[in-house]
Amino acid sequence: MQYRKIGSSNKGQSDLEVSVITFGAWAAGGWMWGGTERSEAVKAIKESYEVGITSIDTAPIYGQGLSEEIVGEAIKDLPRDKVQILTKFGMRWDLAKGDFAMHSKNNAGESIDIYKYAGKESIIKECEDSLKRLGTDYIDLYQIHWPDKTTPIAETMEAVSQLIQQGKVRYAGVCNYNADQMRESAKSIDLASNQVPYSMVKRDIQKETVPYCIEHDKAILAYSPLERGLLTGKMKPGYQFSADDHRAKLYFFKDENLKRVNEFLAKIKPLADEKNASLGQLVLRWTVEQPGITIALAGARDTKQALQNAAAMNIDLTAEEINFITGHLNKLELVQ
Repeated sequence: MQYRKIGSSNKGQSDLEVSVITFGAWAAGGWMWGGTERSEAVKAIKESYEVGITSIDTAPIYGQGLSEEIVGEAIKDLPRDKVQILTKFGMRWDLAKGDFAMHSKNNAGESIDIYKYAGKESIIKECEDSLKRLGTDYIDLYQIHWPDKTTPIAETMEAVSQLIQQGKVRYAGVCNYNADQMRESAKSIDLASNQVPYSMVKRDIQKETVPYCIEHDKAILAYSPLERGLLTGKMKPGYQFSADDHRAKLYFFKDENLKRVNEFLAKIKPLADEKNASLGQLVLRWTVEQPGITIALAGARDTKQALQNAAAMNIDLTAEEINFITGHLNKLELVQ
């Protein structure tokens, strides 16, 4: 495994080092993915640690606390100073305040309304709740989950600054922010990172966000690098999702797009075979070699998936091989 520093601080380079493949614990919480087996998820996190994935990204909204509880259970016997916990705030399912985000269902199938809310008092409460669920007294990277247009960015960042001063949070990050929102945040706090969606088929951050982050030494944490399974080559036209799987409604998974993506993957599969790697591993390795991309979050529901993700970093890609992949990728067009 390789490790990279996240962001910088006013004192120079930060001392927060994370594994280039970070364990993404959204699916582990079950919410929007169909059910998950808790003991399998705990085991997957522990086994990931053994092969060098020391960083775990979670959020309160993932299973409405369940994902954080699973992470807490998994790390309780691990050396805390060797694990990096990345969690989030600003999505409330238990408070109707702020910017309405979506109607959803919890893991019990009950309807819930979710709000993007990042008011100061709410953040302080959320942090306390997360610390309890995670079974720790500090969070390595605390990230606002989505922009909240009802709360001034300065108020949000003031709350996180207070948590940093209290030792409950080490570094501040954002998720799903554009370059302008990052600039606004920088007036109030020293941001370490931005967690944004990035994959072979979703590269729009390259226009503004990536250049801003490179210029200002901010890390980019790429989420959904396998585009929720699309880029593994395992999904064929006619694939059937369970009723509570959010992917069924995404245009990426239309039969025509599955066909086009699989045709692209067939062109790079000989390279994966040559490297003795799966398509998913090749895609992950390509992702973390892109300019400005610091780490990739890779989800896993069980140990087998987790170990496969970790092994992506065993692949070496030359500049020519990266260009070969990108060349074929640039010819891929998806239908909306």
